[in-house]
Amino acid sequence: MNEALNEQWAKFFVRAEQFMSRVEQSLPHGLTEPDWSASIAFRYRRRASGQGIISPVQHVGAMRLEDLKEIDVQKQKIQRNTAQFVQGSTANNVLLTGARGTGKSSLIRACLHTYAPLGLRLIEVDKDDLVDLPDIVEIVAARPEKFIVFCDDLSFDEGEAGYKALKSVLDGSVAASTPNVLIYATSNRRHLLPEYMSENLTYQHTEDGEVHPGEVVEEKISLSERFGLWVSFYPFSQDEYLHISAQWLHALGVPQSAIEQSRAEALLWALERGSRSGRVAWQFARDFAGRTLAQA
Repeated sequence: MNEALNEQWAKFFVRAEQFMSRVEQSLPHGLTEPDWSASIAFRYRRRASGQGIISPVQHVGAMRLEDLKEIDVQKQKIQRNTAQFVQGSTANNVLLTGARGTGKSSLIRACLHTYAPLGLRLIEVDKDDLVDLPDIVEIVAARPEKFIVFCDDLSFDEGEAGYKALKSVLDGSVAASTPNVLIYATSNRRHLLPEYMSENLTYQHTEDGEVHPGEVVEEKISLSERFGLWVSFYPFSQDEYLHISAQWLHALGVPQSAIEQSRAEALLWALERGSRSGRVAWQFARDFAGRTLAQA
């Protein structure tokens, strides 16, 4: 009788330990450091349990600065700022805005590959996870590397929590800014928040015609102003689009004679998609190169 009872208690304790283990795993824990030597790029994700994880990106897409065409002015600004940052000089947080597919994200990725040998690292954070940005900054603050926190396609709706967290980290927090962290963000909106016609009514006009934005407009502009460097990107002309297409075709190994004959197809490809962006040029080049080289 005692042996049977003891066996039941033993089974109960095993099941209780298993249950407690599952409960502990589901509870949120403090953010832990990844193996920083595992990659040059990392992603921050929050699990369903609420625990944040910084995980290394195993396959980082290759991109070189010299591969990016028709954005020389923007490239010079971003490269100069990033070089200053890596070298330990003062540099600015950066907001890259403008037309889609014009190379905003590619430019940041190219800078990462260029300066990774000098200690540059990148952590990609989704907009929904920006509420944890102070924790991410704190965990890398003592590291010897330089970190770019990258937010792609950034925009906010009214009242989103990540808005205030980003605003606080950029400027205005009680904590001092961290010299080894910069924030690079891309967006199709220059002011990052939706703007409405009714907000124009909040503008005030003085007797001499001077314009003063209202409080609503001021609040929406204030986040963008916390980025020290604004870099704008613009839609490509037809000649610029064809130049970019030719560049990618050359990079993919297409013979020059075939590149010269690809112009009509490149223009039709852009017409069908309603865009002459760098992304469309890259997609055309992949298609054309795949067909051309398969026939060779």
